[in-house]
Amino acid sequence: MTKSTAIWAAMLALSVLFTSAQTGAQKHRPFLINRLYTGPDGQTHAEQVEAKFTAGSTNEVFKLMAVNGAELHRTPPGTVQDWHTAPRRQYVITLSGQGEVELATGKKIQLRPGDIDLAEDLTGKGHITRVVGNEDRVTLTLPVDDQSKRASVLPLPTPSSPGD
Repeated sequence: MTKSTAIWAAMLALSVLFTSAQTGAQKHRPFLINRLYTGPDGQTHAEQVEAKFTAGSTNEVFKLMAVNGAELHRTPPGTVQDWHTAPRRQYVITLSGQGEVELATGKKIQLRPGDIDLAEDLTGKGHITRVVGNEDRVTLTLPVDDQSKRASVLPLPTPSSPGD
């Protein structure tokens, strides 16, 4: 690399850094939670709810609803849970492996490591859950605590009209 090329590269790098500093706060990609719920038609619907983080002392925080216990589940590839409803209101966090949820409309929701799902479809037809790929799907299940304690947590919105 010649001296003039090195100077040009350094000036370009400084320009990029200066421009980045001028844009202000870092922009974050939205973090979405998949919510399954029973609509008035008795079918399971899905929506994505954005986690709205608020500033904390050393990081940003999004409070989930209070939970009661935790379970790890390991399910082998190829497993299919035919039409079923959630056994209780619960968060299901995929730790490894992959899955999918299928709704009555045929819509399929991919479940990858790091995805958080809130299962609230306690009645109706429910959904199908599959483990896809060639590895076990390991999930962390967090049952939502008693509804009477809900006032102290950040509630998720209820849609005004049925979704998919």
